[in-house]
Formats: sequence, C-alpha cells, structure tokens
Amino acid sequence: MNSFHIVADSCADLTPEYLSAVTDMTYIRMNYTLDGADNKAPLEPAEIAKLYAELRSGKVITTTQINMIEYFGIFEPFAKAGTPVLCLVFSSGLSGTFGAAVVARNMIMEKYPSAEIYVVDSLSASRGEGLLLHYIIQKRAEGMTAKDAAKWAEDNRKHLIHWFTVDDLMFLKRGGRVSATSAFLGTMIKIKPVLKVDDEGHLIPVEKVQGRRRAMHSIADRIKESGIDLENQTLFLGHGDCLEEAELLKERLLSVTGCKGVEIGYIGPIIGAHSGPGTLAVFCLGGNR
Repeated sequence: MNSFHIVADSCADLTPEYLSAVTDMTYIRMNYTLDGADNKAPLEPAEIAKLYAELRSGKVITTTQINMIEYFGIFEPFAKAGTPVLCLVFSSGLSGTFGAAVVARNMIMEKYPSAEIYVVDSLSASRGEGLLLHYIIQKRAEGMTAKDAAKWAEDNRKHLIHWFTVDDLMFLKRGGRVSATSAFLGTMIKIKPVLKVDDEGHLIPVEKVQGRRRAMHSIADRIKESGIDLENQTLFLGHGDCLEEAELLKERLLSVTGCKGVEIGYIGPIIGAHSGPGTLAVFCLGGNR
C-alpha cells in the first residue's frame, strides 16, 4: 500500500504500458465531443490514431474540462478512509479543470475536516504533465508524503520544460494562437513555429523556421540549452500521429543532448484537437522556462 493516492487527468498522456505498472492512482479520462457525441478520451494508440484521422479529414473535435462533481466523487471515498490524496491537474493556463478540482477539494474539507487532499496545478500539458506525474510517482515510491510531494511538484513545475512544433498552423489559428493570415501564409511557405509553455502554463510562440527538419533540430538544440543534468534524465517525447518523425527526433535528441533516454508516446485528443496531427513535443527538467 502506497503512502497516498494519486489522482491525475488523462491530459498527462501516459502510455497504457506505463499506466499498467502504476498502483494506487485514479487516472481520469477527459472528455471530448465529435459529431455531436460526447466521449471519453481513449488511451490506446490505435483509438487515438482514429481521432487524428478524423482531424485530417476536416472534422472538429471540441474538449471539455472535468467538473467539480466528478472530482468530489473521486475524492470522497479517500477522505472517508483517511487516505491522503495528491491530485495533479492540467495547466490552469489552458483549462478551468484546476478550478473545478479546488472547489471539490474545498467541499470535501468542509465535510471531512481531517481529510488530506492536495491539488496541484501542473502548469503543464500533455506529456509535460505526464513527466511531472512520473516524478511524483517516483517520489511516492521513495517514501515521500503527499504533503511533501505536492510541495516538490509546486517547487519544480516551472522547471518542467516544454518545446514543441506543429505541422499545420490552421489548428493553432482555431485556438487563437496565430492569426488567420499568419496561418495561411505560413502554411503556403512551409513555416513551422517552435513554441514553449511559459510560467503561467500558456503556449508561447518563440521562433519560426522554414521546414519540418529545421524545427525538429531547433527543438533538440533548445532542450540541450535549457535542460539540466540531461545525462541522468529520461526525456518524454509526444507525437500527434507521426511516429516515424518522432523516432527521428528521438535519435537527434540522443545525439545532441546525451540524455539517458527518450520515451515516446501519443499526444492524446485533448491537446491534439488543438495542436493537430504532426505535432512533436519534448519535455525535460531544466532551468527557467
């Protein structure tokens, strides 16, 4: 039995293989809507790939946050049992999910004053959130309490570096990240933006390069510059249904950064609906964002 229970949302984009090895964790599948039907985000690669095919066909996927009623229902049994809970949540800079979790926690504390429920805003997304969750799982295995693990996560979340690029600017245009004109012209001349996540958990364009390979090389170079102790780190790499390019980027990262390893996984539909097919993202612990 672990010292505390972990609650996390599926925006963390951990692989089914990884999840199968973790005990005492509630992994909440987030919600999306396609063709008027509400669905739970899939975890299996084959099912995620089908959703990317829908995006490529021109369909629009919308996403919704986890509500406070769902969080309350998850928290309450652990509060009754006296089991501490650490809940890690998708960035408040991109979603209202954190606010819903906090409201649920406050309601629990009113009903069960001795309960231990810690809600942490990851200020991260996709496998960046997943990497922070990975470290929390490690800290728990090392014997850290829920309170101390929550503090560790809050102290280190702004050192969780995100660098990524997208293949189709039109998806960022839909989310208001680039203008319609910039998206159209950029697509015409094959401009590929390189973006990061800032201290508030927002997506920030940093650089525009011409061509996919240059964007991939820029990401590897930026990870080398911003990462710390990379030879002892396993990087997390996420892809929007472009595994072959992810493998190429993995090779580049291993060559350029000297990192311990690179774990590849899908960017799920919650982020993928907004970043689009062909997104590549790399995450590590580093200095300042």
